[in-house]
Amino acid sequence: MGILNVTPDSFSDGGRFSTSGEAVGHALEMIAAGADVVDIGGESTRPGSEGVDEATEAARVIPVIVGVIRRHPNAVLSIDTSKARVAEAALGAGACLVNDVTAGRDPAMLEAVAEHGAGIVLMHMRGEPRTMQRETAYADVVAEVHEFLADRAAAAVTAGIAPDRVMLDPGIGFGKDADGNLRLLSALPDLAALGHPVVVGASRKSFIGKLGNDGGPGSRLAGSLAAITGTARLRRVMVRVHDVAETVQFLTVLGALEGAA
Repeated sequence: MGILNVTPDSFSDGGRFSTSGEAVGHALEMIAAGADVVDIGGESTRPGSEGVDEATEAARVIPVIVGVIRRHPNAVLSIDTSKARVAEAALGAGACLVNDVTAGRDPAMLEAVAEHGAGIVLMHMRGEPRTMQRETAYADVVAEVHEFLADRAAAAVTAGIAPDRVMLDPGIGFGKDADGNLRLLSALPDLAALGHPVVVGASRKSFIGKLGNDGGPGSRLAGSLAAITGTARLRRVMVRVHDVAETVQFLTVLGALEGAA
């Protein structure tokens, strides 16, 4: 899953694709580099970020979705939003997956996804982006995150979303400290055991920089690749990344080594 932020303030690439044309071009580049899905977001969810209204968010993402589908009709697009009305507009424009960092907190979200026959990524986040890093202590981060996601997955299925279209994301960097992120990454097989596909978004996250010399988000490729090593043995998993070509090469070689072993 290639990341496409159509925002001025995302933590890594905010402002890089400020026009629809630039964003469409980057989406097509990621698809050519091997992205199976392009995840388009119009509202930053970096720690401390402030939200935007529905109209602003929709105005950022819908032209991009339309533009990509016009250029590449078979493109698989995801809308990164927690607002049901934005999700509905995006699904109507050609997206087929909703990536919701609030796991369906908007009461209308699950129903909207079900009505469109779409898929949804349910992510764990404590609080909201503006406040999520204020409290990162857990009695047992793995147990608490997995319990939350199991509950939200059950709600999604009850709402009418097909179980194989309900994907679970532990929310690396969303209300967790470095130790919590590492524990969740090491416990991915347990998350997969809940029976749903897993999504892992560790790309360029700040915990990588805290583990070694850090030159900022753009310097964290090696650490980002190391963080997804544990996905190689999972049967149904998608990694959400900024660096598509490098990640495809890494996973291809890693998979070949696993196969040879």
